[in-house]
Amino acid sequence: MSKAISNNASVSFGADFKEITKMRLTVSVVFSSAAGYFLGAPVVDFVTLLLLAIGGYLMVGASNAFNQIAEKNLDAKMNRTKNRPIPAGRMSVTSAAAIAISFTILGLYVLYYINPITAVFGAVSIFLYTCVYTPLKTKTPLSVFVGAFPGAIPFMMGWVAATNQFSIEPGTLFMIQFFWQFPHFWALGWWLYDDYKRGGFFMLPTGKRDRGTAIQIILYTIWTILVSIIPVFQVTGRLYLTPVSGVLIFLLGLGMLYYAIKLYKKRDEKTAKQLMFASVSYITLLQIIYVLDKFLRVWI
Repeated sequence: MSKAISNNASVSFGADFKEITKMRLTVSVVFSSAAGYFLGAPVVDFVTLLLLAIGGYLMVGASNAFNQIAEKNLDAKMNRTKNRPIPAGRMSVTSAAAIAISFTILGLYVLYYINPITAVFGAVSIFLYTCVYTPLKTKTPLSVFVGAFPGAIPFMMGWVAATNQFSIEPGTLFMIQFFWQFPHFWALGWWLYDDYKRGGFFMLPTGKRDRGTAIQIILYTIWTILVSIIPVFQVTGRLYLTPVSGVLIFLLGLGMLYYAIKLYKKRDEKTAKQLMFASVSYITLLQIIYVLDKFLRVWI
């Protein structure tokens, strides 16, 4: 009996550990960093790539843990988050803080080992997310703008980890993911509007699921598409995209724009959900196309 209880406790802690660090989200961020690394690396060093993945996971996991500590009372009010470890009472604030602090220290150390610039961007990311974005979420819709900065750092940080310098190339990667976050998070905010309202979060630019918000989603979707194909024109240093890949990304962008326009017309939760998933597909496939484009050019 005691062994069964111990096993159940281990499973429960493992599940809560994944939840407090938001493992699925964190893995997607690590994927973004890896894509940036592949794009920037003249020669792939798999040790550095592994360190980037570990350091990135630790930093993002720390940010998520700090976020859940700060929002524990608000999370308890929302259907989407009320079963998280802290509001559900399965994990204490002290335990969550221990995870967050240890992840921060270890993450900074690992990223610094790669190079100091990468560590600086990692530190900036966690500071903006936990100390600026998180408290602003209940005060102003501008929180999405602030949150877009740490959210855009991983793609860029991968290039910096590979080259030990910041230049126009990682700046372009930053801008792609920066603009992408607006239609993504506004679609999410529209879809889960009632739940966010219960928690007191301001996610939509006008504060409402209205025409103004829908128009801004369309505009930022267009900006995302345009920034994504700039490397085709050979104005972004070593970051170059062939016309064929540029066309593929443009078509993917039109798919996301289709749902943005559809949301403007229908203004319903179903379409907002479709747009949110379309945006996830867009940024994932974009990063894959960018990396494949680079290596296919080298091999061919």
